[in-house]
Amino acid sequence: MSEHTTTPILEHVVLGDAPLSREAVVSVARGGARIEISASALERVTQASEVIAALADDTVPHYGVSTGFGALAKVQIPVEKRKQLQRSLIRSHAAGSGAEVDREIVRALMLLRLQTLATGRTGVRPVVVETYAAILNAGITPIVHEYGSLGCSGDLSPLAHCALTLMAEGRVHVAGEEAPVEAADALAAASIEPIVLLEKEGLALINGTDGMLGMLCLALHDLDRLFAVADLAAAASVEALTGTDAVFQSDLHALRPHPGQAVAAANMAKLLKDSNLIQRPREGEFTRVQDAYSLRCAPQVHGAARDTAAHADRVAAVELASAIDNPVVLPDGRVESNGNFHGAPVGYVLDFLAIAVADLASISERRTDRFLDVARNHGLPPFLAADAGLDSGLMIAQYTAAGIVSELKRLAAPASVDSIPSSAMQEDHVSMGWAAGLKLRKAIDGLSRVLSIELLTSTRALDFRAAYGGGTPAPATAAVHELFRTRIPAPDTDSFLSPTIAEAHEFVESGAVLDTVETALGAPLA
Repeated sequence: MSEHTTTPILEHVVLGDAPLSREAVVSVARGGARIEISASALERVTQASEVIAALADDTVPHYGVSTGFGALAKVQIPVEKRKQLQRSLIRSHAAGSGAEVDREIVRALMLLRLQTLATGRTGVRPVVVETYAAILNAGITPIVHEYGSLGCSGDLSPLAHCALTLMAEGRVHVAGEEAPVEAADALAAASIEPIVLLEKEGLALINGTDGMLGMLCLALHDLDRLFAVADLAAAASVEALTGTDAVFQSDLHALRPHPGQAVAAANMAKLLKDSNLIQRPREGEFTRVQDAYSLRCAPQVHGAARDTAAHADRVAAVELASAIDNPVVLPDGRVESNGNFHGAPVGYVLDFLAIAVADLASISERRTDRFLDVARNHGLPPFLAADAGLDSGLMIAQYTAAGIVSELKRLAAPASVDSIPSSAMQEDHVSMGWAAGLKLRKAIDGLSRVLSIELLTSTRALDFRAAYGGGTPAPATAAVHELFRTRIPAPDTDSFLSPTIAEAHEFVESGAVLDTVETALGAPLA
């Protein structure tokens, strides 16, 4: 998936006084918003670290303080070797392989781990929290790999690669620099002192669902935009195929009151207002009674996807208000083991969203295909070719959309139903939430490309409608057509199509399409 950069929604994020918002995650991950740790958070962190320090010399074993990890939890570690225990934990767990994941994933992951550290429930010292924040603020991003996390105990390997940086080990990217550098050099250049980890601190740095949650927050942010683009693409297709907007009336959708469906229908009705291409009943004239499902049922499908995202957003909100570590330091001073690091809640909704994304792309591709078939496109030339036969028009653009949709159907197969036992059967059920997040990111990228092809197709169809004198489009869709024509000329013969598809995708990805439509409407789409 292509990585996003954006102006931060928030310029400054304070940790420790309230749960993080999705907007804060996106602002830090993509926009480089600066982080500050509140004084009250540092006070809680100090108190919890004193609890752990008091256990360091205890003859009773305490997990993560004086014992090994996972299946080695029964091994008591001598006091003089406990710093080495934490170093060894980080080094051994930083076992990722494969391609590097996007910088924004790593920054989101680090912010969310930092948020948990700032709750004062992990037992780390204030210097660990402050150093982690300084690394993020300096634009230092550890290299994290695609493979390594099973999603339980959380995202161990990705978080371990980040923890290595605190120890001045491993390699990192620095904002503004193209090539990776050694973490020790990056810390020195930023005047950040590396950390020697004490009891439990290594464990606290790696025991959370932060990677999968970060990917969920970024995905929900992207889908907020793409749902509106999907409504636009569907409305533009209904119009350019001279369909009817009667099915988008609010009283029809009140009969089946799913919230997302009502929003999608209202958007489509708003977009098609004042269109002269739409079929509307006139006395004494024959009009089509019903459009095909891909046109008529767009609000139902788009709405179901929205409602799925609303459910995922509720899960994300709970996770953003959580303190996930094992063991945790409770306010009364108890240090208790738990299973809150299991990624099932996040993994499920990541998979659920992948299903919705695949279906949004699927219905979009079906609308694109209708434009190209003279039996179904209501008077348009074959494949929207300028000179059909000599030219192939958008024939293969539909192949591209179909290929993406096929891939998205494969990506919709859930990762969270899989579980591979690990750690000598101590960790015998895992969530695979990290894998679910990575495949959702790829699916969202595919959806944006399929919607771009649909908009490319509908805008080309409007050229033919104008040439045939069939009526004028709605102001919103006319504005999109005008936008596309600023960089995509109406073809009089076939040309190299891949760059044209890329231009259409850039209009969608940059936000230019939505900005153009909302300017034409004088109001935002819901």
